[in-house]
Amino acid sequence: MSGYHIAAAVCAVCTVGLLWGERRHDQRLKWLFKPLASAAFISAAFMVDAHHHAFGITVIVGLSLSALGDILLIPRSTGLPFLAGLGAFLLGHVAYSVAFAVRGVDLGAVAIAAAPLIVFGVVVHRWLSPDVPRLLQAPVVAYIVVICSMAALSVGTYAAAGDIREPIAATLFVASDISVGVDRFKNGGFRNRLWGVPLYFGAQLVFAAAAGV
Repeated sequence: MSGYHIAAAVCAVCTVGLLWGERRHDQRLKWLFKPLASAAFISAAFMVDAHHHAFGITVIVGLSLSALGDILLIPRSTGLPFLAGLGAFLLGHVAYSVAFAVRGVDLGAVAIAAAPLIVFGVVVHRWLSPDVPRLLQAPVVAYIVVICSMAALSVGTYAAAGDIREPIAATLFVASDISVGVDRFKNGGFRNRLWGVPLYFGAQLVFAAAAGV
């Protein structure tokens, strides 16, 4: 078993532990398993030697910012910790966008992907907006713009480099972001986290694997 697969297995086990903590509303389990799962997906990138080239290094920056966002979102609130976590994840998406640009993008494919993503972003915003506190309205709009841009760039990188893992990771990450929005603003409950949490950690592991090119 490779180092990447060991890190991925650790991440998967910790994700199950985190979900158990979510199910029991046990903050201690969340503080234990969430940082461990995040550390595992960062380790996975190093295991595929991502730190030896510019694309991989930029992905590691995105993974690290995502891990910071994970920790900041452990508290159950929509106050300053949530705003800081939103900022960390936003910067993580920016880092992934830069990584795609570093690897290369087909601008025509980006433009084609952008059209449905714009519609998607508008629909998501209209759905969430009535329940978003005034303080978070602008950050949420900025976040939606950034995640849709990142997803469009991932398609452009796939068109240029032929690696399907980039758009898969981006799609999983965007889907998990929607889960977080539902959780914080729509009281999504455990069933929402049951699909959103695995998608999120799966996305980071796919990003890590793709960084080993």
